[in-house]
Amino acid sequence: MTEPTLRPATPLLAPSLLSADFTRLAEALRLLESARDCVVHVDVMDGHFVPNLTIGLPVVEALRRETKLPLDCHLMITEPLRYAPAFVAAGANWVSVHQEADPHLHRTLRAIRDAGAQAGVVLNPATPVETLVDLVGDFDFVLLMSVNPGFGGQSFIPRALDKVRRLDALRTERGVPFFIQVDGGVGPGNATDLVAAGADVLVAGNAVFKAPDPLAAIQALHAEMAKGR
Repeated sequence: MTEPTLRPATPLLAPSLLSADFTRLAEALRLLESARDCVVHVDVMDGHFVPNLTIGLPVVEALRRETKLPLDCHLMITEPLRYAPAFVAAGANWVSVHQEADPHLHRTLRAIRDAGAQAGVVLNPATPVETLVDLVGDFDFVLLMSVNPGFGGQSFIPRALDKVRRLDALRTERGVPFFIQVDGGVGPGNATDLVAAGADVLVAGNAVFKAPDPLAAIQALHAEMAKGR
């Protein structure tokens, strides 16, 4: 990867542990370590902001002990300012929080950066990218949801492609090289188009961990992503 606040030279894949076997997370990490250009996507859900409960701080600490790969923690929680620095302390390299959940987003992004991680903003499918125009420069990446958050295995919402293009145009217009991540329904059928539109990091859950051969699935996704660049 390039400098922390710059786009990666090669598109990255962020397989989501939400779709992995939670009794075999160490094996999932070994799989990702054997592949190239991967980070570990960790979906943190609190049962309030989204209707599901998943991974918390103790699991992130355990993951950190088991791998040197970047940990990408997507916080789908209320009160993100209260918890985000703790996830950095637990070992997260990237921490993203929802624009919709945080009335003091600027403060939270600063707290994540001050704690030593890259700070990201997440936008739900119904939230326009234009809500970020006054925050450009205060975040390192934007995570665009291409499904409604809360559960894995949902179908990709096609208009997310247009949001990637609009966000890429904003990045170019402002001259700020934040990176763009997309999460939800990502697979070989849309990976090329997403990267061509401007996405730098693709989150894939079922497309990797529910595949008969997860390593082959990662390789196939990388091949499709390379076509987009």
